[in-house]
Amino acid sequence: MLSSRDLESHRKPPTRVRMLIRDFIEDSLYNPHYGYFSKRATIFTAPPHCGGVEGGFDFNKYRDSAEFEVDVAKRYREFGNGEEDGPGRQLWHTPTELFKPWYGQAIAQCLVSEYLLKYFPYEDFKVYELGAGNGTLALNILDFLKTHYPEVYDRTQYTIIEISEKLARAQRHRLHQQGHGQVVEVANRSVFQWERKEHAPCYVVAAEVVDNFAHDVVRYDLKTLEAYQGVVAVDEVGEFVPFYTKISDPLIASYLALRRRLSLPVPLPRFLRSPSLRRVYASLPFAPNLSPPDYIPTRLLSLLKILRTHFPRHRLLLSDFSSLPDAVPGLNAPVVQTRVGTTMVPCGSVFVQQGWFDIMFPTDFTALREMYEFLLSQAGPDADKQDELSYARVSPLASSTSPLSLGAGFFSSRARRPPLDGVTSASGLPVGERKSSVFSHAEYLETYADLGKTRLVNGENPMVGFYENVKVLF
Repeated sequence: MLSSRDLESHRKPPTRVRMLIRDFIEDSLYNPHYGYFSKRATIFTAPPHCGGVEGGFDFNKYRDSAEFEVDVAKRYREFGNGEEDGPGRQLWHTPTELFKPWYGQAIAQCLVSEYLLKYFPYEDFKVYELGAGNGTLALNILDFLKTHYPEVYDRTQYTIIEISEKLARAQRHRLHQQGHGQVVEVANRSVFQWERKEHAPCYVVAAEVVDNFAHDVVRYDLKTLEAYQGVVAVDEVGEFVPFYTKISDPLIASYLALRRRLSLPVPLPRFLRSPSLRRVYASLPFAPNLSPPDYIPTRLLSLLKILRTHFPRHRLLLSDFSSLPDAVPGLNAPVVQTRVGTTMVPCGSVFVQQGWFDIMFPTDFTALREMYEFLLSQAGPDADKQDELSYARVSPLASSTSPLSLGAGFFSSRARRPPLDGVTSASGLPVGERKSSVFSHAEYLETYADLGKTRLVNGENPMVGFYENVKVLF
């Protein structure tokens, strides 16, 4: 039984091992020797000869979105014509790259507006970016500050936390080359291994990052509704054999307990929530004895705990997909896809050859905000001890009566922590009170972006109209 940390030294996918499904996904995506993002993925960026600012597209010259999409497809083909073994060059794009520099400037305007209102000139402007890709977002933010807010730029400390050694080198070189070396630090490590504590107010930016955070899989016994954790075995020839065991992993147990205490929606299809319908379903010929897979964001929970512990006075800006097409079967299930030639092909299972497939999850922003707010309200010297939740064999339909030795009061949403020594949160509210909101992609951009820069001749605005399945937590 191995974890993704144990597999970091493996130079090829392992055989004759077992691991939790989250460790299988994390190893597939991030193993330093064969992981998808470590070795295969390439981030699309508009070539310098596109004619726009900093190599970006000159949006004001396109007649309509159809013409713009044709040009994007052309550039995509040009950029993706690399020679690769396997199915093809693994190329993907982000709003930051597609709409540079204007998308990054919108994020910069959001952050600096908050900073000027709350902290300037008494605190430095500290920004932590998770998974910075090509470094484009950091470059666009810093260029914007240097031009429009030089007094803030002089107080800026920008830290990138990047797991990929290759990308970290590229980010460091690019930002130093563009004159930002004095304000940028690139830390080449996983955010899950972060140990340094930031006591000052700061901003944490996670743009299109958490969709590739590993999830665990849980299924429920249709008779007792007891939860079982997903494990995958890899046999001697590399075949994958998934199976389910009683909950033993502390992180899975912690997530399930937290979800029950926050009274989040029952993670079962509607037709399985009624005991009588479950009995009928279970009696059908060849019916499974377990519910459909429930993909739970355990790594996202780990991130929220790290933010609470190591960045106690942070403000989080998180953007990502709230829904995805072509997902594999299951609740909150991912899209598993690989690029064959110039076409992205979705797959029907997460159990695919490690390193060759993108595994991308949607984010339930309602549940995320509830968990985020609750965990921040528990900040304090004993918070980490409180997170070691004992798992009780109860159904996901159980009442709010706490089976935990910690006592029912621990999970009360009314038990907000009062301010410590007069310290308020980044929003100006007392620590422990609600400090974040969820916005649609369009709402966010209409508030902070200079939309004239990406408006087409016929009035369409692809920066607002594209990515309708993206939401923003801030």
